Amino acid sequence: MGLSIFEFEKSTTLADGPSRQLAQRQVHAMKGLMQHDHPLTLQRVLRRMRTYHARSRFITVSQSAGPTQTTFESIVSRVDRLCQALKQLGVEPGDRVATLAWNSREHLELYLAVPCMGAIIHTLNPRLFSEQLAYVIDHAEDRVIFVDDSLVPILAPLLARLKSVRACVVIGDGEASSLEGANRYEDLLTAQEPREFDYPLISDTSAASLCYTTGTTGNPKGVLYSHRSLVMHSMAVCMPDVTGIHNADRVLQIAPMFHVNGWGLPYAATMVGADLIMLGHSTQPELIAQVVAQQQVTFTAAIPTVCAELLRYADTERPDLSSLRMIWCGGAPVPSFLIEGFEKRHRVQVIQGWGMTETSPLALVARPPSGIKGDDQWRYRSAAGRPHPLIDVRIVGDDRTELPWDGKSIGELQVRGPWVASAYFRDKGADEKFDGGWLKTGDVATIDGEGYVRIVDRVKDLIKSGGEWISSVELEGQLMTHPDVLEAAVIGRPDARWDERPLACIVLKSTSSDTGADLARYLSGRVAKWWIPEQFAFVDSIPKTSVGKFDKKLLRALLKEGKLVGVPWSQS
Repeated sequence: MGLSIFEFEKSTTLADGPSRQLAQRQVHAMKGLMQHDHPLTLQRVLRRMRTYHARSRFITVSQSAGPTQTTFESIVSRVDRLCQALKQLGVEPGDRVATLAWNSREHLELYLAVPCMGAIIHTLNPRLFSEQLAYVIDHAEDRVIFVDDSLVPILAPLLARLKSVRACVVIGDGEASSLEGANRYEDLLTAQEPREFDYPLISDTSAASLCYTTGTTGNPKGVLYSHRSLVMHSMAVCMPDVTGIHNADRVLQIAPMFHVNGWGLPYAATMVGADLIMLGHSTQPELIAQVVAQQQVTFTAAIPTVCAELLRYADTERPDLSSLRMIWCGGAPVPSFLIEGFEKRHRVQVIQGWGMTETSPLALVARPPSGIKGDDQWRYRSAAGRPHPLIDVRIVGDDRTELPWDGKSIGELQVRGPWVASAYFRDKGADEKFDGGWLKTGDVATIDGEGYVRIVDRVKDLIKSGGEWISSVELEGQLMTHPDVLEAAVIGRPDARWDERPLACIVLKSTSSDTGADLARYLSGRVAKWWIPEQFAFVDSIPKTSVGKFDKKLLRALLKEGKLVGVPWSQS
């Protein structure tokens, strides 16, 4: 007797052993009569840009020169030339081609040309320490590096020690004399014939893109995406339950293209023919607001710190954000005040997403269930979200047993799916990050009966006090709802009696005179009494990682060195 759909999904999602083997035998009993021989590669995105979306627009906004505009047709013709230039530089299928670049037309052209000619684009994070940058270039064995002229000073000191790099290409008109023998991007393109490149036939399981984690612990780890995973991810991003990006949208690319495929937006927008707008590397709220108004932006995506600055600017300056239908916010837990503030005061919907470099990044989306409106929706929208239909999730206890979806049981979140990494690039020593086909995320979470995941904390950021866990994420979220708090990051400090107690690092608004006692009273009734910090550290700013998250590793180091001092609120 065959399995029902429900029984099949349950057996392949939750079970191991005989039931899964039975499901697999049933799946392989007969093949469907479909055209399975058409590979899902990024060449399809390029082809659609050439044939269906030739008139869609790409716009670059510069503070000094203003906006410049071109069409997808023009970009595709330049991609043809770029592929010829890459071949001229000796790039072969499977070679890694690195980009050290901000968001730009040239970076988009590289996003398309490198994988479509069969090579692998490796996006370098310019905010990594020089040692980490040299490590990932050598580890990936990059053959060619494309570098923005403004980032030449970062690359130049490293070149002599890099083992695999054969050529460098400078993007822009700035000084490049420190890169001896470097080519100019525009010169390379001008020298090529104006013809369509002869694109090779590529398997959709072939590698297309390489991105390294930010390496907060140990060396960065490489995540090697396939053509198939990127195409499927692009389609998933455009689903109505995710972003709903479509041909009539005007997408503002704020998320940096060097970080997790630019959140998938460069490929998603070009696939459906949405206009694409870029600001270089600026995240200034006044420029973002100005571009939204002038270019009638309908969609953008950014991390919470950028969104918080935009909200504060919008609250005081009241810019025209009427065209903006949605902000996709993620990269760190999104405080509820951001979601409610944009919607209630500016009629802009903020949708929280959760993911990581290893998940391409889309995994969870925090949309409320059908029919939930009014104040009831905020409980759902403040969660990390429910998994995308093609993503499976589970939480696992310390003994590796799967925990129930009751909204109370706390365990490590694990995920799997067609755009989730199965291993790290050339790093077998990191096998402990994978558990029988599941990715161990390092996040501690609960899952309720409706499938909503709530991130309690990162494993390494949880505070264990008197044998009980305190969520730094929850404390930060509550503190940042205080009207005088600009930013809040919570870490554990050693305590002789309780092992650890929370230390709240606070950035106050310039006009504020609040003390630790005021903040402790504010937290009373919002969190458990024993969660309330006895000490607050008032600081001018909170250090950030290369992708804009609170750098708690550095905060803990400063505390250990005595450079971060908590003041008991009874004395503050």
